Amino acid sequence: MAKQGQMAQGKINAGLEGLTTAATQATGGKVRGLPPVHLWNPPFCGDLDMRIASDGTWYYLGSPIGRVALVRLFSTILKREDGKHFLVTPVEKVGITVDDAPFLAVEMEKQADESGPRLRFRTNVDDWVDCDADHRLRFETAADGGLMPYLHVRADLWAKVTRALYYDLVDIGEERVVDGKPMFGIASAGAFFAMADAEQMREAP
Repeated sequence: MAKQGQMAQGKINAGLEGLTTAATQATGGKVRGLPPVHLWNPPFCGDLDMRIASDGTWYYLGSPIGRVALVRLFSTILKREDGKHFLVTPVEKVGITVDDAPFLAVEMEKQADESGPRLRFRTNVDDWVDCDADHRLRFETAADGGLMPYLHVRADLWAKVTRALYYDLVDIGEERVVDGKPMFGIASAGAFFAMADAEQMREAP
């Protein structure tokens, strides 16, 4: 059994090495900054046994990818088209599975400038995203009936905001009239992101 486990792990490592080489070549070896994925339209090469779980963990062949730098590298060549997620290089495109959103927003900073409050979020792959009209918050109904916020990171890629940060957002939320209706939401960088009907929020426990 131990030998079989070593062989399986060896297969995983070998596959990851190939993926790493392709991703490194595509990004020019940079672990910071983003390659021009939006300009790449290579042929589709099939689906890959890679999955991003709802808690942000990346899996390859059913095993978690424990190397943070590798996850970061793969995240830079991530692309979404027609509701599906792909890893893309200039010469190939492979499909992967994403259970919910590909990123998690795990930290929030509140700043202020001439436009008022400005929120910044750090993702689980250590990107910082300013919440503004181009990187908006949206709120979906969760399975338990509550609200689940998502932050637009880039190019139709989203980060699910952690539950702890959701409560922080509620604490700093405010009421505004939107299309003649009082709404409770979040203000950032001159934009307002409606969360729910203001009356419903006032009645919530």
